[in-house]
Amino acid sequence: MNNLQQSRFYWRKSLNALMLSLSTIAVVFGVFWLGWILATLIYHGIPALSLDLFTANTPAPAQKGGLANAILGSGLILFFAVIIGVPVGLLAGTYLAEYGQGGKFAAGLRFLNDILLSAPSIIIGLFIYAIYVANVNHYSGWAGAFALAVILIPIVIRTTDNMLSLVPNHLREAAIALGCPRWYVIVMICYRCAKSGILTGILLAIARIAGETAPLLFTALSNQFTSWNMNEPMANLPVVIYQYAASPFQDWKQLAWAGATLIAVFVLSINILVRLYCRKK
Repeated sequence: MNNLQQSRFYWRKSLNALMLSLSTIAVVFGVFWLGWILATLIYHGIPALSLDLFTANTPAPAQKGGLANAILGSGLILFFAVIIGVPVGLLAGTYLAEYGQGGKFAAGLRFLNDILLSAPSIIIGLFIYAIYVANVNHYSGWAGAFALAVILIPIVIRTTDNMLSLVPNHLREAAIALGCPRWYVIVMICYRCAKSGILTGILLAIARIAGETAPLLFTALSNQFTSWNMNEPMANLPVVIYQYAASPFQDWKQLAWAGATLIAVFVLSINILVRLYCRKK
């Protein structure tokens, strides 16, 4: 090895060591703040958990209470957002992957979907407020579900499109050669091949919208009482956390920590479930 080759070797080795060091520092920096956030949440949130948290409604100042109505409201809003958003996203993603390959219309839809995917959630909340809440003249659980569904749809579209695009074309060609109609090929072959990836995307989309606060401030608002009526303002954990964390009352701040812990546990559980499911598959 001549001097020029040796100098290049040591230069590349030094550059590699430098980049590895910077990457390690970046990882440690990110993990440090994540660990600090989780530690703070556990320190303040775990002592605030109690049976009343799941059985009592949000209280007035200086009174004991829980988050039962907020937990119920969040569950209902999230459930209907998934019911509305998942079929739309699944069908739109199927169109892009199976019928719109190479077309300009599909390319335009993908571009618009990418824009919607990166849109701030508060903008989506204002959009639903303008087209729905302002026209019906009241906040409602339905408006909150619509806002969360709009956030969920582009995530499901992107995941479905990508997963179906990974299905080998020879499987489609073989099924069509046997006389299967196109819809049957998509449902019985493409969906079955891509189901783990699609399900993973749906679960991650649910985790993404579970803690959204800004859209619900403009749509569902809140409610101090338990309500099953989706056509009226509805309590939900993100808005209650936002309101109680900024209050001067210590009891409300404790409930805010407890609510934040519940959302964190829910999102963490979904992510762990996704990891275990993908690992199994």
